[in-house]
Amino acid sequence: MKGRILVTGGTGYIGSHTVVELQNSGYEVVIIDNLSNSTAKVVDNIEKISGIRPAFEQLDCLDFQGLENLFTKYSGIKAIIHFAASKAVGESVEKPLLYYKNNLLSLINLLELMPKHHVDGIVFSSSCTVYGQPDVLPVTEEAPMKKAESPYGNTKQINEEIIQDTVTSGAPITSILLRYFNPIGAHPTALLGELPNGVPLNLIPYLTQTAIGIREKLSVYGDDYNTPDGSCIRDYINVVDLAKAHVIAIDRIVEKKQKEKVEIFNIGTGRGLSVLELIHAFEESTGVKLNYQIVGRRAGDIEQVWANPEHANNELGWKAETSIEDTLRSAWAWQLKLRELGIQ
Repeated sequence: MKGRILVTGGTGYIGSHTVVELQNSGYEVVIIDNLSNSTAKVVDNIEKISGIRPAFEQLDCLDFQGLENLFTKYSGIKAIIHFAASKAVGESVEKPLLYYKNNLLSLINLLELMPKHHVDGIVFSSSCTVYGQPDVLPVTEEAPMKKAESPYGNTKQINEEIIQDTVTSGAPITSILLRYFNPIGAHPTALLGELPNGVPLNLIPYLTQTAIGIREKLSVYGDDYNTPDGSCIRDYINVVDLAKAHVIAIDRIVEKKQKEKVEIFNIGTGRGLSVLELIHAFEESTGVKLNYQIVGRRAGDIEQVWANPEHANNELGWKAETSIEDTLRSAWAWQLKLRELGIQ
């Protein structure tokens, strides 16, 4: 075993895929999750895919004493990947205090406990939202942070600053901030995927639920942006490719290969796709027609953003490899599997 890794939010969408890749790479994983947007059954599917059952504790990162007890119970944790957060742009505009409380205090609690329990470093799940609407595209890590377009984006900016300030203060920890773009798709086994509670707040689960008939129609928020077809442009990255980037980041912390105490990497494909292009790609790759409608713009949405991933490509040796067609087919296979299981 390479060592013990704590994954917060590890039964969630990106977290569960990352746990599989960590275990496949020889790490022992401890998951904590409050199950606010996931289910404990995910642990069973992680075991089916990897052949290893990770330790799981139902715990909220806002529970400081609970975290303290966890670090004592699972001594020798080498590093943390921190996914646990509220993550929907639209919801954050409506419920800002929920987002500030959940997303800031959870990180602060972890950073406070890490030195006491000799945890070397933390990989933070950041986001391209920290760039706001960039002046230059594709966006590099050197691009200035703009005023956030949403409370969600603001929590990512503030969390990055909290980590920078904590490390600069002399805390004996390091960090890697992975600013990723728009994760989509599902595990090729169709045993893991995005499973939102209630009405999906992200594009792809809403799209696949519309395709299968759970939702009446998909809303495209705005066709009057300054883009070729008027819809927003994003960099859509396959969730397994993204998970593998986290494993490389953990290797870098555990093996003490970081060049700086805090490192930042864009994790994206380097290709921008509009919402309408994504819809057409889904239809072409699955043969399923979508019922969609154009509606007004949504508060908090950025017009267009996609990554320049060269720094991650060159420094980490990581690259997005899965095609958009294969990624969309995996999302559809996951939705079909959910129907087969009688879920939703």
